[in-house]
Amino acid sequence: MRFYQVDSFAEKVFEGNPAGVCVLGNKWITDDLMQKIAMENNLSETAFVVRNGDVFEIRWFTPTVEVPICGHGTLAAAHVFFNHENYKENKITFIAGDKTLYVTKNEDLLTLDFPADKVWQIDPAGMVDCFNFKPIEFWRGTEEYMLIFENEQQVRDTVCDLQKASKIDLSGIIITAEASTKGLDFVSRYFGPKIGIDEDPVTGSAYTLLMPFWSKKMNKDKLTAAQVSRRGGTLYLENCGNRIKISGKAVTYLIGEIFI
Repeated sequence: MRFYQVDSFAEKVFEGNPAGVCVLGNKWITDDLMQKIAMENNLSETAFVVRNGDVFEIRWFTPTVEVPICGHGTLAAAHVFFNHENYKENKITFIAGDKTLYVTKNEDLLTLDFPADKVWQIDPAGMVDCFNFKPIEFWRGTEEYMLIFENEQQVRDTVCDLQKASKIDLSGIIITAEASTKGLDFVSRYFGPKIGIDEDPVTGSAYTLLMPFWSKKMNKDKLTAAQVSRRGGTLYLENCGNRIKISGKAVTYLIGEIFI
């Protein structure tokens, strides 16, 4: 099985978010085997891709569970096909369950085109208290909580009690604040110990929540964001109504074969 490891939302290797990409040809392997491969890779996500005519079916697994959507894993898969798998077009279509995802290539910049998530404000009563700073607003989307902090420095300095965070009823927690760093509009971090990701370096799918929120708050359709994890990454975002465009670069770290 052809295997690639790609740093997504990165200018060079050792930045951004590493994802595994397994190219399966035109036939799926078993769910159990995909989960074992993802556990062995021990990356935040491993993407598995099957070609179906002109489109590609895609699934993503953390070391412990399958997840319904993954931005950096999709970016990594597109990078692999654009650069290593003899795919000649500048746009690629992925099918993930009932979702259709697009990635376009403009020189070395890749743009994800994902459905926007719905976000709504919630009552914090009953929320797990797992951070050393208190959020000023509490929101949620389909799969994640989104907590608004007072400033960028709090987001950077936040310490998460991972044991407490693993007890939440959704997949993860996004924390975010308006940026004070020049050239950025907002910053964020993502914690998902419940699904085997203590802190995700750069979480493309999180911006399907973040972008609708910050775009409305700032009254701007184009924003620049940074995920301020230890590895970090920069994302260029556009609000297109019911779709969000998420752009970044990707770099190949490893090419190999898996023997089973």
